[in-house]
Amino acid sequence: MFKKRSFFEKLTGSVRVENDDLEEELGDEENEAGEKIQKTETEEGEGQLTVDVYQNPNEIVIKTMVAGVRPEDLDVSITRDMVTVRGKREAERSISTDDYFHKELYWGSFSRTILLPQEVDIEAAEAVERHGLLIIRLPKLDKDRQARLKVKGG
Repeated sequence: MFKKRSFFEKLTGSVRVENDDLEEELGDEENEAGEKIQKTETEEGEGQLTVDVYQNPNEIVIKTMVAGVRPEDLDVSITRDMVTVRGKREAERSISTDDYFHKELYWGSFSRTILLPQEVDIEAAEAVERHGLLIIRLPKLDKDRQARLKVKGG
């Protein structure tokens, strides 16, 4: 069925593409094994947190904004040389998309992995959230620290 072109389309020479046309244009592809893969117009990705990472003589500190996320919805995983923060920010479902004038905030799953410049003591690490700011304190491991062991006789 032919649709009448708008004034803008006539002026610029552009052509309107409907979702059905886009799906046909995207089509299917085959992967390396020859299996059919259907392409999608957009795939919902995971957001990436912005962070500040700094150190003082005793610890490495990571700060990130997690406003709108409940502390129980945050997952902070720590190894001696890496930290990963994951979470999900839920949007209000009571507001229709058509009622928005601007929609710039990120809603959905997010994560961030930070490679640390030196090893940290994971047992003494702590994470605190206040007013939407997550602060992770990671005490540095002192590799130069020495201890003397007493040898016990048998």
